[in-house]
Amino acid sequence: MSNTSRRVVVTGMGLVSPLGCDIDRFWSRLIAGQSGVDLIRNFDASSLPVRIAAEVREFDPLEYMDRRSQRRMDPFAQYAVAAAIMAKDHSGLDVSKEPERVGAVVATGVGGLGTFEDQLRTLWVKGNDRMSPLFIPMMIPNMAAAQISIALGTKGPLSTVCTACAASTNGIGDAFEIIARGDAEVMFAGGSEAPICNVGVNSFAAMRALSTRNDEPEKASRPFDRTRDGFVMGEGAGIVVLEERGHAEKRGATIHAELVGYGMSSDAFHLTLPDETGQSQARAMRMAIDRAGIDPSEVDYINAHGTSTPPGDIAETRVIKIALGEENARKVAISSTKSMIGHCLGGSGALEAIISVLTIERGVIPPTINLTTPDPECDLDFVPLVARPATVNVAASNSFGFGGHNATLVFRRYG
Repeated sequence: MSNTSRRVVVTGMGLVSPLGCDIDRFWSRLIAGQSGVDLIRNFDASSLPVRIAAEVREFDPLEYMDRRSQRRMDPFAQYAVAAAIMAKDHSGLDVSKEPERVGAVVATGVGGLGTFEDQLRTLWVKGNDRMSPLFIPMMIPNMAAAQISIALGTKGPLSTVCTACAASTNGIGDAFEIIARGDAEVMFAGGSEAPICNVGVNSFAAMRALSTRNDEPEKASRPFDRTRDGFVMGEGAGIVVLEERGHAEKRGATIHAELVGYGMSSDAFHLTLPDETGQSQARAMRMAIDRAGIDPSEVDYINAHGTSTPPGDIAETRVIKIALGEENARKVAISSTKSMIGHCLGGSGALEAIISVLTIERGVIPPTINLTTPDPECDLDFVPLVARPATVNVAASNSFGFGGHNATLVFRRYG
């Protein structure tokens, strides 16, 4: 059982996203309702049924690493290292003072998918003797965490979570538990994904999971809207610095919020569809709320999983009603920021955790853009179209992954 006297706070944040790689720029674009979705530029998608995605466009890896290091990392690891460096700088932490008490849990849904595609092509076209000896170290999912540890010099707990679209929410939650039980004082936690390549887009398109609104990219991600037709693939990374409260206070760190709750559950239902009753996902939410020691009525904001898939959005509406109770569910403000940054798969929960913290800190709830024709079965307050000033003391963030992985985090204003 966790030592609940060891409280865990957020002291740093860093991100790489379709809306920029700077917290302030990202936030200003997010609350302005700006879409990061456009026609794909990473590769020639002109002949594909899906030609849109939310790509990272403003990232230069050489700002965070030398060229040799860049060449040894898949983009998903580059994004993670950059976000971790930004988070470290934001926190003011000196890792070298106690590296054995600083660790990292960095999640991904897939890992080095672009590297896998490139090397498979090399194998078939040029032959096995032309494959790179760096193929495996660039592709395997743990390499974002490993590269962060190497770059920052952390020598504490080091792990990777790979639970599909719930991965980085699980990663942050696992890091929370590591600190709470006393195995580390500081953890870099989050996730990263770089899936926008031929095989990545085609594989999800084959499942008919993606929106085909190619002529209106910025309007394609439409969570909770009656005309939604699938999610839009995104990419990026988010890393938070989690720190034991006393440790943070002792060094005079700025505390942005407190992480007070984490819950996870499983559906045992279907490979790709959510539990249609909502009971399994709601259990994760209730576990997080109970761990936080709050009443469901105290939740002011929920960053929804909200992928813009027909079954998923209906299921999540049901989940929130079950978890909070019907009356509370109708009072809480909810938004899906995937409407702007797409679904960043294993990196999405980390970006959305950062958004949840910023919502508490900056007093504005980001909108769900493109929600012009609400689905009658999605009948809660999804903050349509326009950001909303609000005092947010408690924010929850939901992530639900293929295979029935459910996870929720609860953040609270510190003080």
